[in-house]
Amino acid sequence: MTSVCKGEVAVIIVNYNTGALALEAVESVFARNHGGWRIAVHLVDNASPNGDAALLATEIAARGWEGKITFYPETENYGFGRGNNLVLAALAARPAPPRYVFLLNPDARLQNETIKILADFLDARKKVDVAGPRIEKPGGVPSTAAFRFPGVISTFASALSFGPVARLLSRWQVPLAPEVPTGPVDWVSGAAVMLRMSAVEGAGFFDPSFFLYFEETDLMYRIKQQGGQVWHVADANVIHAQGASTDVQSGRRERRRLPAYWYHSWQHYFTKNYGRPKAFAAAAAWVVGAVFNCVLGALRGREPSYPLFFFEDFWAVAGRPLFGLNAIPYD
Repeated sequence: MTSVCKGEVAVIIVNYNTGALALEAVESVFARNHGGWRIAVHLVDNASPNGDAALLATEIAARGWEGKITFYPETENYGFGRGNNLVLAALAARPAPPRYVFLLNPDARLQNETIKILADFLDARKKVDVAGPRIEKPGGVPSTAAFRFPGVISTFASALSFGPVARLLSRWQVPLAPEVPTGPVDWVSGAAVMLRMSAVEGAGFFDPSFFLYFEETDLMYRIKQQGGQVWHVADANVIHAQGASTDVQSGRRERRRLPAYWYHSWQHYFTKNYGRPKAFAAAAAWVVGAVFNCVLGALRGREPSYPLFFFEDFWAVAGRPLFGLNAIPYD
């Protein structure tokens, strides 16, 4: 008996310097049956300097995936949002675009019939435009996959990083519990997320001003502004080795300097979505919280928890534009 095709889901994987992991991500997609959904994989290499484009092209041919994967060996690193936009624009231009798109990080892999679960979930709930799975770290440790939108209070609490205050302000904290049940949330992790294609197109795709970070938060904010819902779906499951491409959130405890694009993305997100006055307030909350964090650290004989060169970098990249001045980026 021939099963009835429910529709198409386009899987988009944007790779940068994680070619071996990207191949594992693709394998995890092909290893599932997807319950009647037709799957088309789109693999973008964002000009990886380590030769990933050649590796991926060779492996696609060697594994007989030519008819199953559309490969985009790019010559420029577009970042996450613009890398996905390459594929989204091509899909939108087709006479019959896919019903859903599933974004999967190259350092993530499906643990169950995630695509089927999420696609069926969206099919049954026409007001839900975004669905994200439960995410675990390698070894099965639960990882945060659902979030609140950031605001002034959450920015202060994060910068202060002091347990009693964090508990007092827990209702405003951005990360939700790692094992949050199925239900509506503000936004879900871009490491593995399914979106209704019509909603993404209606929102205008990812904002190309973001290179990395806050781009999925911004997109889901706009989707919710146009009436869509975002849900976390605990039955779907993905493993994610967080930070394999950027190493910004790799789980190491030592303080590191954040890249300039992180501060730019933070400033652009707040200014664009909440206006300059609230962006000023959030910036002040961040600086005040960091100052108190430094004082508390000194009193307890500990290093502050904010990133290295935070005050200089924050002013240079995020603070100056709030005063109408040009940002001063750094390498």
